[in-house]
Amino acid sequence: MVLDHEDLDLMNDDNFVDKKKLSAPIKSTADKFQLVPEFLKVRGLVKQHLDSFNYFINVGIKKIVRANSRITSTLDPSIYLWSFKDVYVGEPSILNVGTAEVINPHMCRLADMTYAAPIYVNIEYVHGIHGKTTISAKDKVVIGRMPIMLRSCRCVLHGKDEEELARLGECPLDPGGYFVIKGTEKVLLIQEQLSKNRIIIDSDKKGNINASVTSSSETTKSKTVIQMEKEKIYLYLHQFVKKIPIIIVLKAMGMESDQEIVQMVGRDPRFSASLLPSMEASIECISEGVNTRQQALDYLEAKLVGSTSFCDATREIKTLLKKRLDYQPMVKRSSYGPPEKVCIIYSAVTLSNSTSDRWVICFYPAKLNMKDGRALYILRELFLAHVPVRDDNYRQKCFYVGVMLRRMIEAMLNKDSMDDKDYVGNKRLELSGQLISLLFEDLFKTMTTEAIKKVDAILQKPNRASRFDFSQCLTGEKNHNISFGLERTLSTGNFDIKRFRMHRKGMTQWGMLCPCDTPEGESCGLVKNLALMTHVTTDQEEGPLVAMCFKLGVTDLEVLSAEELHTPDSFLVIFNGLILGKHRRPQYFANSLRRLRRAGKIGEFVSVFINEKQHCVYVASDGGRVCRPLVIAENGESRVKQHHMKELKDGVRTFDDFIREGLIEYLDVNEENNALIALYESEAMKDVTHIEIEPFTILGVVAGLIPYPHHNQSPRNTYQCAMGKQAMGNIAYNQASFAYLSWSCELNRMDSLLYLLVYPQRPLLTTRTIELVGYDKLGAGQNATVAVMSNTGYDIEDAIVMNKASLDRGFERCIVKKTVVATCQKYGNDTVDRILRPERTGPDAEKMQILDDDGIAAPGEIIRPNDVYINKQIPVDTRDNITSPPSDTQYRPAREYFKGPEGETQVVERVALCSHKNGNLCIKYNIRHTRRPELGDKFSSRHGQKGVCGTIVQQEDFPFSERGICPDLIMNPHGFPSRMTVGKMMELLGSKAGVSSGRFHYGSAFGEESGHADTVENISKTLVKHRYSYCGKELLYSGLSGEPLQTYVFMGPIYYQKLKHMVMDKMHARGSGQRVMMTRQPTEGKSKNGGLRVGEMERDCLIAYGASMLIYERLMLSSDPFEVQVCRACGLLGYYDYKLKKAVCSTCKNGDSIATLKLPYACKLLFQELQSMNVVPRLVLREM
Repeated sequence: MVLDHEDLDLMNDDNFVDKKKLSAPIKSTADKFQLVPEFLKVRGLVKQHLDSFNYFINVGIKKIVRANSRITSTLDPSIYLWSFKDVYVGEPSILNVGTAEVINPHMCRLADMTYAAPIYVNIEYVHGIHGKTTISAKDKVVIGRMPIMLRSCRCVLHGKDEEELARLGECPLDPGGYFVIKGTEKVLLIQEQLSKNRIIIDSDKKGNINASVTSSSETTKSKTVIQMEKEKIYLYLHQFVKKIPIIIVLKAMGMESDQEIVQMVGRDPRFSASLLPSMEASIECISEGVNTRQQALDYLEAKLVGSTSFCDATREIKTLLKKRLDYQPMVKRSSYGPPEKVCIIYSAVTLSNSTSDRWVICFYPAKLNMKDGRALYILRELFLAHVPVRDDNYRQKCFYVGVMLRRMIEAMLNKDSMDDKDYVGNKRLELSGQLISLLFEDLFKTMTTEAIKKVDAILQKPNRASRFDFSQCLTGEKNHNISFGLERTLSTGNFDIKRFRMHRKGMTQWGMLCPCDTPEGESCGLVKNLALMTHVTTDQEEGPLVAMCFKLGVTDLEVLSAEELHTPDSFLVIFNGLILGKHRRPQYFANSLRRLRRAGKIGEFVSVFINEKQHCVYVASDGGRVCRPLVIAENGESRVKQHHMKELKDGVRTFDDFIREGLIEYLDVNEENNALIALYESEAMKDVTHIEIEPFTILGVVAGLIPYPHHNQSPRNTYQCAMGKQAMGNIAYNQASFAYLSWSCELNRMDSLLYLLVYPQRPLLTTRTIELVGYDKLGAGQNATVAVMSNTGYDIEDAIVMNKASLDRGFERCIVKKTVVATCQKYGNDTVDRILRPERTGPDAEKMQILDDDGIAAPGEIIRPNDVYINKQIPVDTRDNITSPPSDTQYRPAREYFKGPEGETQVVERVALCSHKNGNLCIKYNIRHTRRPELGDKFSSRHGQKGVCGTIVQQEDFPFSERGICPDLIMNPHGFPSRMTVGKMMELLGSKAGVSSGRFHYGSAFGEESGHADTVENISKTLVKHRYSYCGKELLYSGLSGEPLQTYVFMGPIYYQKLKHMVMDKMHARGSGQRVMMTRQPTEGKSKNGGLRVGEMERDCLIAYGASMLIYERLMLSSDPFEVQVCRACGLLGYYDYKLKKAVCSTCKNGDSIATLKLPYACKLLFQELQSMNVVPRLVLREM
């Protein structure tokens, strides 16, 4: 077939594609919604934890080891050394009979193991004997085991598809981001810290203004505080015993001219007037001889912790050594810096008498000359540690101090210049990678210090028979402090992280933190959750960015004079807290960096922020900043066009392509201050710089599950965020048993406690967030037909009246799974516990009916309280060595009995046998208990309206509609007016319309304008179309009389959650039972079968009623009555002598006037404790 030119022209794309339409700007945000799921594929949710951990594994751990790569013996530093050449983390595995066996997370969950991988290092070290040493190298030396985050780059699940994940026993919907420690899943929460290397202007309790900088570099961490007290400015540093005038510190760093100091702060008369008192303070010090730089350094030396100077102390030690004094060196790691900075404490004890003196001298690195004092070292390495000193030039540090002083004085003159510690731009979030990095660094330094101690102990031995090998101080299980430290911290959660005091104020979290998801009570506003599209940055390489800044016209700080530091026609450029220099055209500089960022020439997370008040341009590339993506707008029009979104839907374009092509960019909180952001494109004006991708992304994951949250009262959304985490549902696809090729998948999860809903459903009224996070695939509730009406009086105060027929059909039925563990232990004398066949006859046979012939409970058996689930015996003697096999008489029974709620039957679902790390046999029983709702169980809707089941009514007594529909539950209409949960009413309407029309309706936050939420008008039209009332009301008939009710009833489906708080777990009562040995009062708590306490408030109520005998009965007769003998003469307690058969007073030594009375035993105990403290209480008795 031949085509002519006309046919070819018709087939041209230009005739089929509307170019004008494709290049037209997007009219509504509904078209940009596809960007949200694309973003969640590459960023957000748990991916920032994975990125952070991957960065630590691939980069961070190498930096830590490189900074501490060389350790040297303190006794022989020239010979005994050791160098870490490389470090890397292997695959997750365990040692099994000397060989490494690869493990997966499911195996670790079942066997109570830690999912960890070995940390390998390549080392170079010195070894030898009798003074002959050689240098050797070793590769793949294991120094510990690193817990591996699931789905990270070192995890066996990384990059697996759904079929492979199922074969490994994992759920495809599980996003990972957590650890498996001793069989338990552990999540590292994000920690919020003040930004490092930033000047924070604040005031203390007395109102004194201070400027603080928390400096952090690869080798050193320190905090510098400059504070103004009584108009004088002082430096506070831990290494100095008292505050130091700041002028002296500047002179010690080489700025001796007062005129230069004034010029550096600023020529404004207000600044020089504020500096005058500090100048006068330094003049007072001149009388002490502080005038030049050397005199200032001597002054600082005298103020150091341990006032003896470096050289003087060295001379004194040499003198003492000449006197042949015995000394013992002890190594103590310094608080700051790499491990070669050690503090050696010499305790000198004379031979003639017992008096002792102690000198504390810090010996810093070998490069520190004897002529240099500690003061100069502290100024160089610890004072503003992040500001480098090159070629002994402290000018950059002086300028940094000048900026701090200027900002302090500005804050003193104008309180608005104070920094807000709670401003999100001044915070940094530490993710899992940073937290483990801090922990690993501390453990690694501890390991090297311990190795030095061991080496020194070996070298101190006068005669060493064996050959010395430095590497042996690290290998072996006993030396794996890193493994134990990491496992212990992740297992217990005890991170030693300093927390800063936080206030509840500010609105800087818009779009970054969820405004709803925060706890109630004292942690409200302090525990936060990230919004849906928030990303937390990781560190980027600084060198190329610094070079780029200088190429863009930044004048280097080194060439500036003090006079030029604060000239009004230029701005300071501060990069990650370090002052680079000045720029005369700040707007040009910021725009240039932004253009480079949008072109992909520099990192996408680099932030540029112009602070007009401070005359500074802040450039940030550090990790821990919260940022979010926004669409770039030019002249009020979005850069994202229709053809871009079409390519995204067709799979031609990805989210990263939008970033690379400059259509979307990430803004952090600081840069948002330089932007004007429109919520919708229709609202965009000419000067708008950015447009939101989706308004509902300002909410977090949990708040995004609420339908129509913008129609609810704000606290109700907060309540639902807390209760949504307590709702039962399905946790993962691997919660049920399944079988694949691998043995590890034949068992389901053996969690210690699991709440599962039997018939979970997808909500009829859904939201976009529900679909994005997969909540519709693992639901946590059921769609209940709710009638809003008063019925029977059992529905007051949010109580719910439930339909018995619905409960029979499985409505809100749940399964509670508990894991019971029994262990067969192996003892030091090689004896082990043993399991015997059960007794089929005799008194205990009834309790052993569920046992198999192997003495272990059989799967599928019904287990009741006090049933034996393992017929175990333990050896009588577990210490003494036994030569022959023990006989039956050397064992005693140690059967384990099942404890559960009385009257309830549970089922042994599965039994798993595995071995612990120490080789003990471990038997796990998975006990299943199916529960149906009962009176007192707690339920809630998705709008923070919780209630308990008030009564359960037969279906024939329940009201029903004209169509024969009977509601599942009845709620009281008085729950709406005061709670103002209009969203719940809209959910009922939307769900009813969804059932009628056969499609899911949407109720996303702020979604009416963009089409992500159905409006009430459209829902009402759907209801009318399907012959329902537009407002959702129906005519109901009474189930008791059959007559129609006198009013129309608001009825329809609402998604209800069953919460984990159930009466069966809470209900407790007792008559008589156990008592505490000391006080003889009943025990406390349900687990100990304790009594019910009558507290202060209950006592006050009984007093108000005048029920004196009831108080007497509850507080004494039912608690701890005790009969005591009291002497009428002295008023002290006596005792009853059973030999003489009479009462005797301990003090008077006779029994002439003894009275017997009853009082609580705790009262008698109090009297005796007071007497032990020499306080004598006397009882004065009268006849009644």
